[in-house]
Amino acid sequence: MKNPAPEITEKELNELIQSAKDVLQANWSGSFTRPSKNQYPHQWSWDSVFIAFGYTHYDKDRAEQELRHLFEGQWKNGMIPQIIFDQEHQSEKYFPGPDFWQSETSPNAPDHIKTSGICQPPIHATGVRHLIEYAPDRERAVAFASEIFPRLKAWHQYLDRERDPNNEGLVYIRHPWESGQDNSPIWDGILNRIEIEPSYIPAYSRKDINNVEPDERPSKPEYDTYVYLVNFFRERKYDEAKIRNDDCPFLVQDVLFNTLLCKANQDLAEIAEIIGENPEPFKTRADQIADKMNDKLWLDREQMYVDYDLKASKQIQARVLSGFLPIYASIPDQNRKQQIFEYLNTHCFCQMTDSCFPAPSYDRSGDDYSARTYWRGPVWINMNWLLYEGLKQYGFDDYVKQVRNSIIQLPFLSGFREYFDTNSGEGYGIENFSWTAALLLDILYREESTAIQ
Repeated sequence: MKNPAPEITEKELNELIQSAKDVLQANWSGSFTRPSKNQYPHQWSWDSVFIAFGYTHYDKDRAEQELRHLFEGQWKNGMIPQIIFDQEHQSEKYFPGPDFWQSETSPNAPDHIKTSGICQPPIHATGVRHLIEYAPDRERAVAFASEIFPRLKAWHQYLDRERDPNNEGLVYIRHPWESGQDNSPIWDGILNRIEIEPSYIPAYSRKDINNVEPDERPSKPEYDTYVYLVNFFRERKYDEAKIRNDDCPFLVQDVLFNTLLCKANQDLAEIAEIIGENPEPFKTRADQIADKMNDKLWLDREQMYVDYDLKASKQIQARVLSGFLPIYASIPDQNRKQQIFEYLNTHCFCQMTDSCFPAPSYDRSGDDYSARTYWRGPVWINMNWLLYEGLKQYGFDDYVKQVRNSIIQLPFLSGFREYFDTNSGEGYGIENFSWTAALLLDILYREESTAIQ
């Protein structure tokens, strides 16, 4: 892979590390870290875990507080919501806000905290396991894990009970936002299938295009469907059985969500062993998820895993980066791992001989690929982090090095942006984005040497 970025000197790298810490400090609210001050002024679920990965190495108080504050918004049924709203500051800058979600209509919602009514990928146990492994004070980290363990267990039980009611082995999501990949091409067929009478779309005013160029964000028809789904949930007071049984138009067994749940169960089993709890239920669940993903979500023709549309009873054949990420949880066997790498190492996702930054979020050969539109092609640092962690286990060293370098070089070239152009390295979306800074810090702190190879 012909790296288009210049080499970084040790002095520049040290300055980059300090800049990353400055980003997190600037986004600190006093009790949690915002993804960004303007676009995302509240606390997001999986963002906070990625942010805690970075804090773990140099500010264990912040790492613990980040997760502790998130769990304060946990619902009574165990769900960790996508957003914990900071009602004292900047609530007018984000839509949909707490007044639109009306999560308080659910008897399961927390009593004194406003939240959204959906969740995000379950990477939380992995965040706690990371804290135990890398925090300077292991004894304190284990004590924190003991404190948070019942909440992690309740979160996993919610997913098993409410999102896999038939105990099939895979959980479903009910909104594109729950995947973390909001406007991915994965959802195009489903969203186009949903016919909505205009009167069923509540009046709303978008805030996201006030800070970012509209062509970088989801389209209005996409956003109309997002809002329609939120209204569908709130009309049923976020009762999972009613949502499921009232013909919810979006029910998907998502590759990334289930991959991260599999890994989280593996990590929760390790946490249980460390603190003297029974690890077996989590090991069993992780194996069940992996087996079902291999059975139902693998698409041999595409050499990757794909989502499953429960409403249409068929696989969704979208060629997205998340289709490779089951390697993060060691789900594929050796043969499939090799097939995954052979597809990943093509022009579609930045081949070793290409001049580009790995890895785009969507196949570059796709007719609707876009280098700058949200989840339809740009490089995301969190996805690269997951890819890096997965690939490095299996000896794909040259590609691993390039993914690692892109995590460092993209912020060096373009600042701590939300996402990046795979060809030029240009940054898009919001500036000073927290998980971009935090995951760069995590990579560098975990290395014996911070020299760019």
